[in-house]
Amino acid sequence: MSRTGAIEIATELRSRGFQAWLVGGCVRDLVLGREPKDYDIATEARPEQLLRLFPKAQLVGAQFGVVLVDGVEIATFRSDHAYADGRHPEGVTFETDPKQDVLRRDFTINALLLDPSALSSLSSSSALSSQIVDYVGGLSDLRGGIIRAIGDPEQRFEEDHLRMLRAVRFAARFGFAIDPATMAAIKKLHSHILRVSPERIRDELVRILTEGGARRGFELLDASGLLLDILPEVAAMKGVEQPPEFHPEGDVWTHTLIMLEGLQSPPPALALGVLLHDVGKPGTFRVADRIRFDGHVELGERIARDILNRLRFSNAEIDQVIALIANHMRFSHVHQMRESTLKRMLRLNRFKEHLELHRLDCTSSHGHLENYEFAKTKFEQSAPEELRPPRLVTGDDLIAAGYPPGPDFSRMLELAEDAQLEARIRNREEGLELVRSTFGPPHRTTR
Repeated sequence: MSRTGAIEIATELRSRGFQAWLVGGCVRDLVLGREPKDYDIATEARPEQLLRLFPKAQLVGAQFGVVLVDGVEIATFRSDHAYADGRHPEGVTFETDPKQDVLRRDFTINALLLDPSALSSLSSSSALSSQIVDYVGGLSDLRGGIIRAIGDPEQRFEEDHLRMLRAVRFAARFGFAIDPATMAAIKKLHSHILRVSPERIRDELVRILTEGGARRGFELLDASGLLLDILPEVAAMKGVEQPPEFHPEGDVWTHTLIMLEGLQSPPPALALGVLLHDVGKPGTFRVADRIRFDGHVELGERIARDILNRLRFSNAEIDQVIALIANHMRFSHVHQMRESTLKRMLRLNRFKEHLELHRLDCTSSHGHLENYEFAKTKFEQSAPEELRPPRLVTGDDLIAAGYPPGPDFSRMLELAEDAQLEARIRNREEGLELVRSTFGPPHRTTR
């Protein structure tokens, strides 16, 4: 919803005698000079009054007094009762004082109130700050770059355990520090995160990985104890040495952090691929002529699949992340690949993500980009029809030629397609002749 729409809704509420304030992340972002993704309004109007005022309103949280109007979330001032499940209050009391509503929120920087009408006349964030109502010191924390829980940090995190991950996310996204008392509470209560549903943890992890400051986010997850709780397989990377001739930057954990730091607004699958591409190394570490990780890709695929299933990622997302892990070492062979093998690699789903993971892998270790540049150039110069042309020989063609479906069928098709990709055959007849010369003539059954 646009800023204009939020102002119109607030204006309508105020014209009916109700208080109406912009609140939460939108005010925080406006003070920071960022354009909010959405606008939230807090008001003393009760849900039933809001539904009467706005015929298109949708009741999205009846027990918490939340309605949605044209994409703007409007919440009735409230105070929360005790929390029993680490997520929801057992009940709420609707309030008329906005201060009571502010005091039940998570962090000071998310508890600022702003008169929406001020937006139409103010042009700078400094001027905006003078119009903000701040009951909890949120403006000071924004200026000082501090993530601070409102009131007693332990109580805030006992109310909703996910707030511990949110503290990390905000600190990473904005480059802020976590207030010492707030961090101490996270360190004390970090194991409570395991009481949170996998889906909620997943969503916060994706935001940490994609909203900016991913390296900082994972350093804070580690320092707080949260990393070992939710991603012990990633925590296991710490201290796992790598051969210095290929990885002068240090251990697997350091290498992964450097790659995370290089992410620029990545899609979730790429960010997860970066995080997990070497997750198989701790389990395959050995020292022979040098440090080696034989089979780390295959083990990494299995571990990553377990992690992603545990966190309830979609099958499509899991498949892409696993593909990134499975193929990340193949770039070292691109100069030696047969043309058909290279084309099959270049036509991988979302190949640009494979390219970017490889680039980050190289720039975060030895720094050599020859294989990356070669693959990138080949990809950019290859039209889709060159990488995946209509097959000259199909399964139906093989059956018509007398080859019954069986163990060799897919090998025959692959043989013909390889020859086609390498321009060694030009039509179906040449493809079938290649199959006959390689596999022999079809064995026809006689009666």
